[in-house]
Amino acid sequence: MNAPRYRSPAQPALRFEGVSHRYGAHVAVEDLSLEVAPGETVALLGPNGAGKSTTIALMLGLRRPHTGRVEVLGTTPRRAVAAGRVGAMLQTGPGSGLPAGVRVGAVLQMARRLYPRPAPLHDTVERAGIAELLDRQTQRLSGGQVQSVRFAIAIAGDPELVFLDEPTAAMDVAARRAFWKMIREFGSEGRTVLFATHHLHEADQVADRVVVINHGRVVADGPGAALKASVATRRVRFVCERPDRRRLDGLEGVTDVEIHGSGVTLGSLDADATVRALVRLGIAFSDLEVTGAGLEDAFVALTEGTAVDRSA
Repeated sequence: MNAPRYRSPAQPALRFEGVSHRYGAHVAVEDLSLEVAPGETVALLGPNGAGKSTTIALMLGLRRPHTGRVEVLGTTPRRAVAAGRVGAMLQTGPGSGLPAGVRVGAVLQMARRLYPRPAPLHDTVERAGIAELLDRQTQRLSGGQVQSVRFAIAIAGDPELVFLDEPTAAMDVAARRAFWKMIREFGSEGRTVLFATHHLHEADQVADRVVVINHGRVVADGPGAALKASVATRRVRFVCERPDRRRLDGLEGVTDVEIHGSGVTLGSLDADATVRALVRLGIAFSDLEVTGAGLEDAFVALTEGTAVDRSA
């Protein structure tokens, strides 16, 4: 595929300015402001009902904001999509989203005809890794193969910006690794990628930025490492013969206790104090490990309002 045709480094690939959208009395998105630079790979996270789906619909021009402005690649979402500058891979519900009884190659050719300047067919096929599927009928694809074909359709127009909603659903581990390797190459060409996922480790490993939306607002925006650092809780892990849950729960700083056989994991607001208490009380332990919060811990804390603001 060629490098994006219209990209200007000084112009955001995506901009929300004070955007609000409601359904009757329900406010789905409220005063949302967000910018994504060209070439960024951004993970969009949010619990169910947080306003993420509405945000995606506004970005793709499927909904119009009641207040504020949405700009995609320097123009309106609908114009950017109509020009073939935006590709999208959305969730389809229980079906595959592909026409039954049609060969994959024919489906891809139909998709290419929708765009004014489609990417070369060979490039799209190679990018999505579907060369061996072109002669196969769509109803004979596995779940992971369906996702690969749907991705090929999303990039058939040679987009500058692509949005992917749960792109690795139904893929096995090897397929996921290959997919994200390809996405990193895609982004290295200067293209912009936004993706939503429930696999938080994927967001942590792949995205340049993680944006968390809750109650229609951006509640966190930054590198995964920064989001994890915003959570006060640390994890203290060790091995202990016959661990006593009540005793461990009473240690200084401890907020929760997980015990699996002889393996113990303590959530602590003061890991140093917790370790000192272990030693002071004579609790025998080995293989001690103290780590920061994971992205999953940060996500839960941020969406439940328990993250610590370290800028104060």
